[in-house]
Amino acid sequence: MSAVGKPSRGRRATARNSERTRALLLRAAFEEIYGSGFRGADLDAILAAAGVTKGALYYHFDDKEALGYAVLDEVMTSDLHKKWVQPLQNAKDPINALVRIVQSESLKREDVRRGCPLLNLSQEMSGLDEGFRRRTAKLFKDWHDAVAGALREGQKRGLVRDDIDAKETATFLIATYEGYVVLTKNSQDPRMMQSGQRRVKGQLESLRPARSRARAAGRG
Repeated sequence: MSAVGKPSRGRRATARNSERTRALLLRAAFEEIYGSGFRGADLDAILAAAGVTKGALYYHFDDKEALGYAVLDEVMTSDLHKKWVQPLQNAKDPINALVRIVQSESLKREDVRRGCPLLNLSQEMSGLDEGFRRRTAKLFKDWHDAVAGALREGQKRGLVRDDIDAKETATFLIATYEGYVVLTKNSQDPRMMQSGQRRVKGQLESLRPARSRARAAGRG
């Protein structure tokens, strides 16, 4: 009995190659947009970095705008979830988890020069294109909801002060963190981010109940 409808080995290989080409385009586009902004991004530079043809680009994406949307929907969403959302899910101690994330911010010269890719794209395109505004807003919401959710869970378990508003605190923390990223990018001095890491860590530690802060101070 023959296997009806089962994809041939050749078709499976073609599909894998197509997926790989699309992934290469997306990653190359992300790097180009991160370095030059969306409007300054050069399609020829993206093609060269991905090692594919212009035909391959337009097979997967209708135009530059569609490529930019896909970078947000796929690459930047994945990166944000890996850095912020996933570590906060089921964290034993949300404050410790947040401190680790903040302290993991890269101080490499190239990363300091380029800043935060989400913030960069939001600032550049939100006032110009509704599709970009909606997508960057969704990513900021995912980020905010992850922090607020972790703080609420910490409150339930007695790890976070119960007199704070988790949503407002999450907004403040993200705004403060991103503010230091902007100042670091402008100054091109990683010491600015190091100062920010210390300040944000101090703010996070202040969210612990008094008894937890006393224990932490005793250990110190």
